[in-house]
Amino acid sequence: MVQIAVMGYGVVGSGVVEVLTQHAESIAKRAKEEIRIKKILDLREFPESPFTAQFTKSFDEILEDPEIRVVVEAMGGLHPALEYTRQCLEAGKSVVTSNKELVAEKGAELLALAQGKNVNYLFEASVGGGIPIIRPISQCLAANEVIGIAGILNGTTNFILTKMIRDHMGFEDALALAQKLGYAERNPAADIEGEDACRKICILASLAFGKHVYPRQVHTEGITDITKEDVEYADSWGGVIKLIAEVKKLGNGQLQLLVSPMFLSRESQLATVDDVFNGILVRGDATGDVMFYGKGAGKLPTASAVVADVIDCVKHFKARKYLFWEDGSPDYVQDFLRNPASMYVRAKDESGGGLKKADALFGGVTPLARPGAEPAEFAFVTPKQEEGALQQKLETLEAQGVSVLSRVRIGDFS
Repeated sequence: MVQIAVMGYGVVGSGVVEVLTQHAESIAKRAKEEIRIKKILDLREFPESPFTAQFTKSFDEILEDPEIRVVVEAMGGLHPALEYTRQCLEAGKSVVTSNKELVAEKGAELLALAQGKNVNYLFEASVGGGIPIIRPISQCLAANEVIGIAGILNGTTNFILTKMIRDHMGFEDALALAQKLGYAERNPAADIEGEDACRKICILASLAFGKHVYPRQVHTEGITDITKEDVEYADSWGGVIKLIAEVKKLGNGQLQLLVSPMFLSRESQLATVDDVFNGILVRGDATGDVMFYGKGAGKLPTASAVVADVIDCVKHFKARKYLFWEDGSPDYVQDFLRNPASMYVRAKDESGGGLKKADALFGGVTPLARPGAEPAEFAFVTPKQEEGALQQKLETLEAQGVSVLSRVRIGDFS
């Protein structure tokens, strides 16, 4: 029998307890050991829970118990999750987590600590919830050199954009609906500002390319400025708008990373990923494009991924599971202003000559149209060039009397 502890009894933590309890027999067969929950750490009271006897408010009861060999960290956030994880690893306990913020910020440090103590630090559920992605990259695609990863990594923003596309809703109305249905938090900033997707692409980039990428190194934009007009222009262009997180490896060893809304052609595999679903496209030199698809969050899908890691820990007590990346460096990620990009731009010029000005400035643009546009409004797609140059030209356009209302990058994932 293997004794484990669960820290945090929220959505994920309670889901882990539920899965381990309801599927105890089949899990024991897979792990070749019975797995028993000895302690559940939470500051709240759960008097009607069938697990009342396992609850504790003292972390030391977990830390100092030699029988507890695996700890599930389902607390979320950086503190005290970081301190508790460090202490558990130092005490020779393997740790499993779904905490993407912690892995994205401190993954290299915690993996090194786990390696030094010959224990495991596993985090399949930190990216994609129940969608298997960490194992496939680290094991199934190990014979490939990963060229790039791109994906829709946040179900909340994808739901909002889907409602804007299908039902012609405005951003605020779509967000309110997402909150009503439980897809968005009361404070949705981490989702709609792109922070959640940023943390996830940092984890995937660190894993795929072997060095830690920190969220602060990644230029990140959310979907709060996307309008119904932009959605209509995307439709006339031949596509949809999605929040995309992507990483590419450059020839000089640097990485190119970005999180932002993008126009995607309807022919792209990612363009068909709708509602709360996630889609992750991994490009390998031998396999070509491999697509991972499913619900990226939710109590039981996420708990399922956590429990799979618990089983892995139990099976690898004597032979540590290899999962590791080195610390990163300040110059590891290329300045996004050097990234080549093509941009959709929506603007207004009361003089009526805005499109001619843009065409001359950018050396040729592709005009777009939508039904019901005001006479002064116009939109276009620029040729591909460095982002820094695009920004300078848009500033020049504004200096010529044009009001730039929206700008969205064009994604290339056909």
